[in-house]
Amino acid sequence: MVIRAEPVTDWTDDELAAAEHLRVAADRVLAECGKVIVGQREVLEQLLVALLAQGHALLVGVPGLAKTLMIRTLADSLDLSFNRVQFTPDLMPSDITGTEMLQEDRATGQRAFRFLQGPIFANVVLADEINRTPPKTQAALLEAMQERQVTVAGNRHPLPNPFFVLATQNPIEQEGTYPLPEAQQDRFMFTIAVDYPSEDDEFRIIEATTSAARPQVQRVVSGEELLRMQALVRRVPAAGYVIRYALKLARLTRPRPAGGDAPDPDVPDFVKKYVTWGAGPRAGQNLILAAKARALLHGRPYVAIDDVRTAALPVLRHRVITNYNAEADRVTPDEIVRKLLALVPRDGN
Repeated sequence: MVIRAEPVTDWTDDELAAAEHLRVAADRVLAECGKVIVGQREVLEQLLVALLAQGHALLVGVPGLAKTLMIRTLADSLDLSFNRVQFTPDLMPSDITGTEMLQEDRATGQRAFRFLQGPIFANVVLADEINRTPPKTQAALLEAMQERQVTVAGNRHPLPNPFFVLATQNPIEQEGTYPLPEAQQDRFMFTIAVDYPSEDDEFRIIEATTSAARPQVQRVVSGEELLRMQALVRRVPAAGYVIRYALKLARLTRPRPAGGDAPDPDVPDFVKKYVTWGAGPRAGQNLILAAKARALLHGRPYVAIDDVRTAALPVLRHRVITNYNAEADRVTPDEIVRKLLALVPRDGN
């Protein structure tokens, strides 16, 4: 067994103090969210990790699991602008991005086009039930997520900074929906699975939501603070063996090597049997960025292997495209990722 020493950072005392401030602020955000959301701490932490790593997240779960409430509560705990868009089959791209309107200047009588911003011009945007709207509208949102700007009538309009898209999706109703293409799902750093609460948590949910009390969420982090935190995440060092571990996880999801049709001999048999397409290079980038954010949340100015392992499921589950064999044998992407986590040595070799 290979024992790795903790990496030595060259951080100044001010940077170490900033890291401690981030940890304390993150704990306060989670505590404020806990006033409204019972349980689901892991989901809330994953949302916070994605936010600190400047990524977007897709929440998948059956109706009634408070996905929308979680996002709204997280936004309420941050001093950021927030907009919610309910995706429907008749939603047009301009309903999200905004549109040019012809307006008359009452003083001069002259007419000119003026851009009216859509709901995407906010720090936190909730795309509720993103698979309910046609691909053209989905693409308009996802283009904004990638470019952090929208183009209307040939003019570019930058989006606010920070900018964070949280989308929800219902996995059980597929009739009349438009599933996100794999290439567009790759724009999301995380796909977060929201599961049923435990019996005790469900009791507390029913007790809290059927009473007259309505807890108030305090805003504890400003936009400027969040930008400094996001910059600090990029400063967290990741040792070579940690990057190699993330790289190995991502590459082993690919049944074929680059430029080849024959199966890769290093790839496990279960990947060759059940996977059509594996994760691309963006997966490795997201694994390391998420691991850096998680390390700071847990009070460490360096990345550990466990940070990468914790990020593996939300980063990889929507990037592992299974085939008919997997469907027949009821093998899910989550099972494949878990098998890889059990298989890949912690030293990354």
